Amino acid sequence: MTDRPYGDGDGTFRAAGGVEGIQRLVEDFYDVMSTRDYARVIRDMHPNDLTISIDKLARFLCGWMGGPRRYKDKYGGIAIPPAHKHLPIHDSERNAWLNCMQEALDRQPYPQSFKDYLIEQLAVPAGRIVNLRQKIEQLDE
Repeated sequence: MTDRPYGDGDGTFRAAGGVEGIQRLVEDFYDVMSTRDYARVIRDMHPNDLTISIDKLARFLCGWMGGPRRYKDKYGGIAIPPAHKHLPIHDSERNAWLNCMQEALDRQPYPQSFKDYLIEQLAVPAGRIVNLRQKIEQLDE
């Protein structure tokens, strides 16, 4: 699938199947989020129509994985933790999001090493969102 190691240049993007592979992953992710009871709390943070959410996540992941910066081209720049600061995201919401992504990854034809790598990498910004939420709540006290 790739001739570069994950995390090197566009190696992750290529391992994910490029734009088309990432689109499938994101569509599966939102399907999982919409059908699992454990994910209801995070699904409720999204609009009923997921079209824009799907587009944004797919475009973001393309650039984040080392491919074309499709999110920036359409929506402008983004910093993940501040973009989510208005949402009550704590450990349980982060875990639900990561569990949805794990289920979506498991639906893909990726090697297990890539699935493991990707979920580990995605846990980093997810953790930063939780950390920002904790700081905001400390300031509000």
